[in-house]
Amino acid sequence: MHVDMDAFFVSVELRSRPELVGKPVIVGHPADRSVVLSASYEARSFGVKSAMPMVVAQRMCPRAVIIEPRHKLYYEVSAELMGIFESITQLVEPLSVDEAFLDVGGAIRRLGSPRDIGELIRRRVREELGITASVGIAASKFVAKIASTRCKPDGLLLILPEETIPYLHSLPVDALWGVGAKSVEVLARMGIRTVADVAATPVQSLKKVLGASGEHVHRLSWGIDPRVVTPVRVEKSIGAEETFAEDTADDAVLRRELLRLSHRTAARLRSAGLVARTVALKIRFADFSTISRSRSVTTPIDSAQLLYGVAGQLLDSLGNRPMSVRLIGVRAEHLEETGQTALQLSLDRREDNWRSAEQALDRVTGKFGNKSLLPARLLGSKDQPR
Repeated sequence: MHVDMDAFFVSVELRSRPELVGKPVIVGHPADRSVVLSASYEARSFGVKSAMPMVVAQRMCPRAVIIEPRHKLYYEVSAELMGIFESITQLVEPLSVDEAFLDVGGAIRRLGSPRDIGELIRRRVREELGITASVGIAASKFVAKIASTRCKPDGLLLILPEETIPYLHSLPVDALWGVGAKSVEVLARMGIRTVADVAATPVQSLKKVLGASGEHVHRLSWGIDPRVVTPVRVEKSIGAEETFAEDTADDAVLRRELLRLSHRTAARLRSAGLVARTVALKIRFADFSTISRSRSVTTPIDSAQLLYGVAGQLLDSLGNRPMSVRLIGVRAEHLEETGQTALQLSLDRREDNWRSAEQALDRVTGKFGNKSLLPARLLGSKDQPR
């Protein structure tokens, strides 16, 4: 089973803004160099898509309502969503904050048929979270994902094992994973336009034009996907990054943004009950070249000030930068659960003081919003990224 939320960020926002239901809505920063994070289906009808530059989206849909993202809220709703999934089955494989594969074979005796379980999930998501989900059910991950995509929004599609091949062979070739726009053009020159055409083409012919992926695509055309649902319990990394409205070479601007991103990352770590053993810095320059540096710490951390300290050292280690910076990011890696990690106590207590202060900030933010309390260095800054 593949369960996918419908326009997740937008749907979460509309819970508190019901007057916007039925209107074109875009979640994203209203800046030229930002991208669309989520778009309502009304906005999509104008051609707006996720990851599209905001300037293009606003040109295509000038009447769209733009809502700035609230990432903390989305992660909170995502945690509730995963909780619903895990109450159905322990075999849950999250793909992102708003979608997951579920193996519900072991829940059939308790909860009914796969269709019954799918409807139960959709009902609970709607009643408990106030958003809608689309559910695809099939004998394999690949076909279940296709099914959820084809029944959007707010639908359910069950493809029985005996229906798998006829259903797949009725689809266009770009339904296959690994077949993008360029592959579609290459295959079209061979007269291959449907999944059925792929299935009827010898593997060696496909490998000549698609390379090593030719065999993979051929297997998928026959519904062959032996992968099992693999539960993922702990995030491998948590981070945040921002693109500046204008490229900058100003160290003060870069460090101020590092501090902001460190606070965002640390808050997510604490919310998830995790600590990090490695801190990574990401820099993208004006020419789009990207570098990253990382450093391990002796004691696992979840404090913004400690993350910021390491990230600042990594920035210093770059020396003279070859050009101005377009994007900067901070990432916490090699994560461990807080309760299973022994935190070393500092003799001067500064580290514990930072941790206590930031936990207090978490409580204030949870009550009054994420802009109610900020470090003094971030107040009134005009160098806001977009």
